[in-house]
Amino acid sequence: MKLPSRLELSIAWRYLRSRRGSRLLSFISVIAVAGVAVAVSALIVIIGVVNGLQTDLREKILVGSPDVRVMTYGDALRMEGWQDALPRVSAVPGVLDAAPFVNTQGLATLGRGYESAVIISGIPAGDSASEQVTTIRDHAAPGAFQFRASDGSRRGAVLGKRLAGRLGAIPGSRLTIVTAAGGASSPLFGGMMPRFYDFEVTGEFETGMYEYDDNYVFLELEAARELAGLDSAVTGIEVKTADRWIAPDVAAAIDSVLGYPYRTVDWQEQNSGIFRALKLEKLGMAVVLGLIIMVAAFNIVSTLTMVVRDKTREIGILRAMGMRADAIRRIFLLQGLFIGVVGTGMGLVLGVLAGVALDTSRLIALDPSVYFIDHLPVQMQVMDIAWIVAASVAVSVLATLHPAVAASKLFPIEAIRSE
Repeated sequence: MKLPSRLELSIAWRYLRSRRGSRLLSFISVIAVAGVAVAVSALIVIIGVVNGLQTDLREKILVGSPDVRVMTYGDALRMEGWQDALPRVSAVPGVLDAAPFVNTQGLATLGRGYESAVIISGIPAGDSASEQVTTIRDHAAPGAFQFRASDGSRRGAVLGKRLAGRLGAIPGSRLTIVTAAGGASSPLFGGMMPRFYDFEVTGEFETGMYEYDDNYVFLELEAARELAGLDSAVTGIEVKTADRWIAPDVAAAIDSVLGYPYRTVDWQEQNSGIFRALKLEKLGMAVVLGLIIMVAAFNIVSTLTMVVRDKTREIGILRAMGMRADAIRRIFLLQGLFIGVVGTGMGLVLGVLAGVALDTSRLIALDPSVYFIDHLPVQMQVMDIAWIVAASVAVSVLATLHPAVAASKLFPIEAIRSE
């Protein structure tokens, strides 16, 4: 495509400027620029919010959830011979750390007539300074995850902050956990006999993730195995990878090394429902807000169409003086490009500033019991912004094609005669 001449640039700029007798037209041009700016800024902020929700929720979920879990097939959630499997898992390329874990469920009470259903997780004792598969130990007071009771035993329990508040538990409280796991069947009652275990509350943790803070109790691995009735077995092995995004590849490598009856589940599979919903939401938001850009494009079409109608006689005179049809097209393409670039630039600045303000000041608070998080996070990604800017400019230019072609097809004599 031929580059526009200085004459074409001058005429395009003149048609966009406010002139006496044509102020309404220049006002409509301003509205067209504002329409593009609003569309771009809204799209940047909303996509940033969706990205922020995905990232924040993912990080909170992975506070207590590993990159990869290694388990066995079947419904018993019981892994025998894990002592042999653990070093083989640790030797797989991409694995930074691996440790056994126990998961079970039960009822927790402080003996005050109130019980709460809890999820019990058993992990090796340690603290935030030690090697750890997850970062859960970073969210409690130092020493809490040593599970060291006042009598020197490892019968300590670390509760989520909301769960501790609901039970009225404080460090030093006597916590009783009731479970039917590993219990004997009673022919008299026709069911499993419950078992009672006493622990001492050694600390609380707070992740900001409602599910963890309201439901989880962490115990030392051996105590959790006893409570779950697993004897020498565990539920599985937790794995930390060198990079979270290579977790599926590491999981596949572990599968090939261990073989049957072992199976792996990476962090995306563990929470696939939530992440699929967020991806679908991001796509839906992009489509809906993309329609706003289309509305802005129609504004450009109407604006330039009015310019063509308003400048019909001038276009005819230019054609009669020898200006080519392609030059006329370029004049109107330049106007559309100006509207698109200026509007997109303004929208880019407004969107980025609004996103930063929303994220840093936490202007929009959320109920964590409903949304898992306590504020609306915003995370702007360069590639998303680049796609939005490119799409906005491209749509703006495409919107000018019809009025530009219409202007170039005007016959000089008919254009000069027009009123």
